[in-house]
Amino acid sequence: MSLFLFTFFLVYGGVHVYTFVKARQAIGFGPLPGTLLAIFLVGMVIAPLLVRAIERQGHETAARLMAYTGYSWMGFLFLFFSAAVAIDCYRLVLFLVAHVWHLDLGRLAVSPRAALCLPLAWGVATSLYGYFEARDIRTDRVVVRSSKVPREAGKLVIVQMSDVHLGLIVREERLAKMLACVRAASPDLLVVTGDLVDGQINGLTGLAEQFRQISPRFGKYAVTGNHEFYAGIGQALAFEERAGFTLLRGKAVPVTKYLTLAGIDDPTVSRSKRGSASPEAQLLQSLPRDRFTILLKHRPAVEKSSLGRFDLQLSGHVHKGQLFPFNLVTYLFYPVKAGLSGVGEGSSLYVSRGTGTWGPPLRFLASPEVTVIELLPTSGE
Repeated sequence: MSLFLFTFFLVYGGVHVYTFVKARQAIGFGPLPGTLLAIFLVGMVIAPLLVRAIERQGHETAARLMAYTGYSWMGFLFLFFSAAVAIDCYRLVLFLVAHVWHLDLGRLAVSPRAALCLPLAWGVATSLYGYFEARDIRTDRVVVRSSKVPREAGKLVIVQMSDVHLGLIVREERLAKMLACVRAASPDLLVVTGDLVDGQINGLTGLAEQFRQISPRFGKYAVTGNHEFYAGIGQALAFEERAGFTLLRGKAVPVTKYLTLAGIDDPTVSRSKRGSASPEAQLLQSLPRDRFTILLKHRPAVEKSSLGRFDLQLSGHVHKGQLFPFNLVTYLFYPVKAGLSGVGEGSSLYVSRGTGTWGPPLRFLASPEVTVIELLPTSGE
């Protein structure tokens, strides 16, 4: 975690330095405005640390206010930065072309002021849009047919939630909207594929009770994500158990006569002092191959040794980048697309865009989802 934090603040701090330099080039402000801007930017860099420190002191309202401010700024800054870099790349290409071929391309040039103002306008507009997109929870329906499902069994409705990130920002109102989508689907089974809670989970009064009002006939199951361990695995598991979830930590359960549900811990468990992860291959090898097997796994990584041993893997974690074009970065680590895709040997993978938000309370071109999976026989209903 320390290496992650070091890398994060190194990159995040560098983006703030870039923003400061760009503003100075465009506006040419004096010492006092420059000092005030620098103080603000430094405050925003350390805002995530301030949020945690304030929360530990028990000042939840102040922590929530700081979280909204700091993380909203983080989202805006990323959107501003991506547009600013695109414009600077254009300016660089224009300069090189003009220099190499001795052309006068002044009419196509973008001034330093415009190179600041255009990304600012883009950042403000997309942040406002992203605030509302993050609250526009969509229901994505997926039909999965299998010969392992008896014709007389009919349709089984499975609802997947992922990456809810309950904490300082995602609270009662957002959760109520999510669970309204769940109720509307009338699920037979509810699963959560990790990160139900966030790194700050103090004072989650009433949230477990909202989940307890959802009672599918075949139960509710969850697996751990990385944020369960960041939050403190003990209190995270206690919350999820109060919410009525059965945690699958390297084990499998028969849900119906033809359906097996298996789940494994997030790899973060290997760095935790609590618990131990059961190898995925060992778990799947012990399961009957004639039953439809769903593997709950937070990260959308498919092990080659597991192919053919599960029918459907449900994952999340990547949020589809949450803020475009950050999905280009997440794709480097998890080169899978959101939604359903075949992965070989009869196995399929479904990657959720996530139901909540992490960090910035914004989404841009990556709307949140509650996934409704209809499991059906190969033919008929």
